[in-house]
Amino acid sequence: MSTVTKRAGEILKRLKARYPSTGSALDWETPWELLVATALAAQCTDVRVNTVLPGLFERWPDVGAMAHADVAEVEQVVRPTGFFRQKAKNLVAAAQRIVEVYGGEPPRSMAELVTLAGVARKTANIILSNAYGINEGLAVDTHVRRLSFRLGLTGSQNPTIIEKDLMPLFPRSEWGEVNHLLVYFGRDVCAARKPKCGACELEDLCPKHGVAK
Repeated sequence: MSTVTKRAGEILKRLKARYPSTGSALDWETPWELLVATALAAQCTDVRVNTVLPGLFERWPDVGAMAHADVAEVEQVVRPTGFFRQKAKNLVAAAQRIVEVYGGEPPRSMAELVTLAGVARKTANIILSNAYGINEGLAVDTHVRRLSFRLGLTGSQNPTIIEKDLMPLFPRSEWGEVNHLLVYFGRDVCAARKPKCGACELEDLCPKHGVAK
Protein backbone atom coordinates (compact mmCIF):
# COMPACT_ATOMS: atom_id res chain seq x y z
CA MET A 1 0.00 0.00 0.00
CA SER A 2 1.41 3.38 -0.99
CA THR A 3 2.07 6.21 1.46
CA VAL A 4 -0.67 8.28 -0.16
CA THR A 5 -3.19 5.43 0.11
CA LYS A 6 -2.35 4.97 3.79
CA ARG A 7 -2.73 8.71 4.36
CA ALA A 8 -6.09 8.73 2.59
CA GLY A 9 -7.32 5.87 4.76
CA GLU A 10 -6.30 7.64 7.95
CA ILE A 11 -7.88 10.90 6.77
CA LEU A 12 -11.16 9.10 6.09
CA LYS A 13 -11.04 7.38 9.50
CA ARG A 14 -10.44 10.63 11.39
CA LEU A 15 -12.99 12.67 9.49
CA LYS A 16 -15.66 10.01 9.98
CA ALA A 17 -14.93 10.13 13.70
CA ARG A 18 -15.33 13.91 13.65
CA TYR A 19 -18.48 13.81 11.53
CA PRO A 20 -20.38 10.58 12.29
CA SER A 21 -23.43 11.92 10.46
CA THR A 22 -23.18 13.89 7.25
CA GLY A 23 -25.28 14.66 4.20
CA SER A 24 -25.93 17.42 1.75
CA ALA A 25 -26.19 20.91 3.21
CA LEU A 26 -28.72 21.71 0.50
CA ASP A 27 -32.45 21.32 1.12
CA TRP A 28 -34.04 18.77 -1.23
CA GLU A 29 -36.48 15.87 -1.25
CA THR A 30 -36.48 14.56 -4.84
CA PRO A 31 -33.71 13.95 -7.40
CA TRP A 32 -35.02 16.91 -9.41
CA GLU A 33 -34.90 19.19 -6.38
CA LEU A 34 -31.31 18.10 -5.71
CA LEU A 35 -30.40 18.84 -9.33
CA VAL A 36 -31.90 22.31 -9.02
CA ALA A 37 -30.24 23.02 -5.69
CA THR A 38 -26.84 21.81 -6.85
CA ALA A 39 -27.03 23.81 -10.07
CA LEU A 40 -27.92 26.97 -8.15
CA ALA A 41 -25.07 26.36 -5.68
CA ALA A 42 -22.44 27.00 -8.36
CA GLN A 43 -20.55 30.14 -7.29
CA CYS A 44 -23.02 30.56 -4.43
CA THR A 45 -23.26 29.41 -0.81
CA ASP A 46 -25.57 26.57 0.16
CA VAL A 47 -27.10 28.83 2.81
CA ARG A 48 -28.19 31.37 0.22
CA VAL A 49 -29.45 28.69 -2.15
CA ASN A 50 -31.60 27.25 0.64
CA THR A 51 -33.29 30.64 1.09
CA VAL A 52 -34.25 30.65 -2.59
CA LEU A 53 -35.49 27.07 -2.93
CA PRO A 54 -38.82 27.34 -1.04
CA GLY A 55 -40.09 30.14 -3.28
CA LEU A 56 -38.78 28.41 -6.39
CA PHE A 57 -40.48 25.10 -5.62
CA GLU A 58 -43.68 26.81 -4.56
CA ARG A 59 -43.86 28.53 -7.94
CA TRP A 60 -42.69 25.48 -9.96
CA PRO A 61 -43.23 22.44 -7.72
CA ASP A 62 -41.86 19.77 -10.06
CA VAL A 63 -39.90 19.15 -13.22
CA GLY A 64 -43.03 19.32 -15.37
CA ALA A 65 -43.87 22.77 -14.10
CA MET A 66 -40.30 23.99 -14.66
CA ALA A 67 -40.37 22.62 -18.21
CA HIS A 68 -43.19 25.08 -18.98
CA ALA A 69 -41.75 27.99 -17.01
CA ASP A 70 -40.97 31.38 -18.47
CA VAL A 71 -37.20 31.82 -18.27
CA ALA A 72 -37.52 35.49 -17.35
CA GLU A 73 -39.71 34.62 -14.38
CA VAL A 74 -37.25 31.97 -13.20
CA GLU A 75 -34.46 34.53 -13.50
CA GLN A 76 -36.13 36.80 -10.99
CA VAL A 77 -36.52 34.02 -8.44
CA VAL A 78 -32.96 32.68 -8.72
CA ARG A 79 -31.32 36.11 -9.04
CA PRO A 80 -29.87 36.03 -5.47
CA THR A 81 -27.74 32.98 -6.39
CA GLY A 82 -25.72 34.85 -9.01
CA PHE A 83 -25.27 34.10 -12.71
CA PHE A 84 -29.05 33.98 -12.66
CA ARG A 85 -29.67 34.31 -16.39
CA GLN A 86 -27.61 31.26 -17.31
CA LYS A 87 -28.89 29.27 -14.34
CA ALA A 88 -32.53 30.00 -15.19
CA LYS A 89 -31.97 29.11 -18.85
CA ASN A 90 -30.27 25.85 -17.88
CA LEU A 91 -32.96 24.84 -15.38
CA VAL A 92 -35.78 25.24 -17.90
CA ALA A 93 -33.81 23.47 -20.64
CA ALA A 94 -32.84 20.62 -18.31
CA ALA A 95 -36.45 20.21 -17.19
CA GLN A 96 -37.65 20.08 -20.78
CA ARG A 97 -35.15 17.37 -21.68
CA ILE A 98 -35.97 15.35 -18.57
CA VAL A 99 -39.67 15.45 -19.46
CA GLU A 100 -39.19 14.77 -23.17
CA VAL A 101 -36.43 12.17 -23.01
CA TYR A 102 -36.33 10.67 -19.52
CA GLY A 103 -39.96 10.39 -18.50
CA GLY A 104 -40.00 13.19 -15.97
CA GLU A 105 -37.20 12.04 -13.65
CA PRO A 106 -33.46 12.81 -13.81
CA PRO A 107 -31.65 9.83 -15.34
CA ARG A 108 -29.50 7.46 -13.31
CA SER A 109 -26.25 7.44 -15.25
CA MET A 110 -23.37 9.84 -15.71
CA ALA A 111 -23.58 9.64 -19.50
CA GLU A 112 -27.23 10.69 -19.47
CA LEU A 113 -27.04 13.29 -16.72
CA VAL A 114 -24.29 15.28 -18.43
CA THR A 115 -26.53 15.73 -21.47
CA LEU A 116 -28.70 18.02 -19.33
CA ALA A 117 -28.10 21.76 -19.57
CA GLY A 118 -25.87 22.99 -16.76
CA VAL A 119 -25.01 19.51 -15.48
CA ALA A 120 -21.32 18.57 -15.54
CA ARG A 121 -19.53 15.70 -13.74
CA LYS A 122 -19.57 17.33 -10.30
CA THR A 123 -23.32 17.90 -10.29
CA ALA A 124 -23.96 14.49 -11.84
CA ASN A 125 -21.85 12.77 -9.17
CA ILE A 126 -23.76 14.57 -6.41
CA ILE A 127 -27.12 13.54 -7.87
CA LEU A 128 -26.09 9.93 -8.43
CA SER A 129 -24.58 9.50 -4.98
CA ASN A 130 -27.09 11.40 -2.86
CA ALA A 131 -30.35 10.79 -4.71
CA TYR A 132 -29.76 7.32 -6.14
CA GLY A 133 -27.02 5.78 -4.00
CA ILE A 134 -24.84 5.27 -7.08
CA ASN A 135 -21.12 5.99 -6.74
CA GLU A 136 -20.01 6.41 -10.32
CA GLY A 137 -17.41 9.05 -9.49
CA LEU A 138 -16.31 11.47 -6.80
CA ALA A 139 -17.67 15.01 -6.83
CA VAL A 140 -14.86 17.59 -6.84
CA ASP A 141 -16.10 20.96 -5.66
CA THR A 142 -14.03 23.89 -4.38
CA HIS A 143 -13.52 22.32 -0.94
CA VAL A 144 -12.52 18.90 -2.28
CA ARG A 145 -10.13 20.50 -4.74
CA ARG A 146 -8.46 22.64 -2.06
CA LEU A 147 -8.19 19.96 0.63
CA SER A 148 -7.10 17.11 -1.61
CA PHE A 149 -4.21 19.26 -2.87
CA ARG A 150 -3.22 20.51 0.60
CA LEU A 151 -3.33 16.99 2.00
CA GLY A 152 -1.12 15.68 -0.76
CA LEU A 153 -3.74 13.38 -2.26
CA THR A 154 -3.26 14.97 -5.68
CA GLY A 155 -0.73 17.22 -7.33
CA SER A 156 -3.29 18.80 -9.63
CA GLN A 157 -5.73 21.69 -9.48
CA ASN A 158 -7.77 20.27 -12.36
CA PRO A 159 -11.06 18.76 -11.09
CA THR A 160 -11.05 16.00 -13.70
CA ILE A 161 -7.53 14.90 -12.77
CA ILE A 162 -8.25 15.26 -9.05
CA GLU A 163 -11.26 12.96 -9.36
CA LYS A 164 -9.12 10.33 -11.11
CA ASP A 165 -6.45 10.67 -8.42
CA LEU A 166 -8.90 10.36 -5.51
CA MET A 167 -11.03 7.46 -6.70
CA PRO A 168 -8.36 4.74 -6.20
CA LEU A 169 -7.51 6.09 -2.72
CA PHE A 170 -10.92 5.47 -1.17
CA PRO A 171 -13.39 2.56 -1.25
CA ARG A 172 -15.99 3.11 -3.95
CA SER A 173 -18.75 2.82 -1.36
CA GLU A 174 -17.28 5.87 0.40
CA TRP A 175 -16.93 8.23 -2.57
CA GLY A 176 -20.07 10.20 -1.80
CA GLU A 177 -19.17 10.35 1.88
CA VAL A 178 -15.65 11.59 1.08
CA ASN A 179 -17.17 14.58 -0.68
CA HIS A 180 -19.37 15.41 2.32
CA LEU A 181 -16.53 14.98 4.82
CA LEU A 182 -14.11 17.21 2.92
CA VAL A 183 -16.79 19.87 2.43
CA TYR A 184 -17.64 19.89 6.14
CA PHE A 185 -13.98 19.97 7.16
CA GLY A 186 -13.16 22.65 4.60
CA ARG A 187 -15.84 24.90 6.01
CA ASP A 188 -15.04 24.25 9.67
CA VAL A 189 -11.25 23.99 9.75
CA CYS A 190 -9.35 24.00 6.47
CA ALA A 191 -10.57 27.32 5.11
CA ALA A 192 -9.24 28.80 1.90
CA ARG A 193 -7.49 31.85 3.35
CA LYS A 194 -6.85 31.07 7.00
CA PRO A 195 -6.80 27.34 7.69
CA LYS A 196 -6.86 26.49 11.39
CA CYS A 197 -3.81 24.26 11.25
CA GLY A 198 -3.24 24.47 15.01
CA ALA A 199 -6.68 23.01 15.67
CA CYS A 200 -6.58 20.40 12.89
CA GLU A 201 -6.63 16.70 13.70
CA LEU A 202 -5.03 16.02 10.33
CA GLU A 203 -2.01 18.28 10.88
CA ASP A 204 0.43 15.43 11.48
CA LEU A 205 -0.62 13.90 8.14
CA CYS A 206 -0.77 17.07 6.10
CA PRO A 207 2.09 18.27 3.87
CA LYS A 208 0.28 21.65 3.72
CA HIS A 209 0.77 22.04 0.00
CA GLY A 210 -0.07 25.60 -1.02
CA VAL A 211 -0.47 26.84 2.55
CA ALA A 212 1.51 29.99 3.31
CA LYS A 213 4.16 29.37 5.94
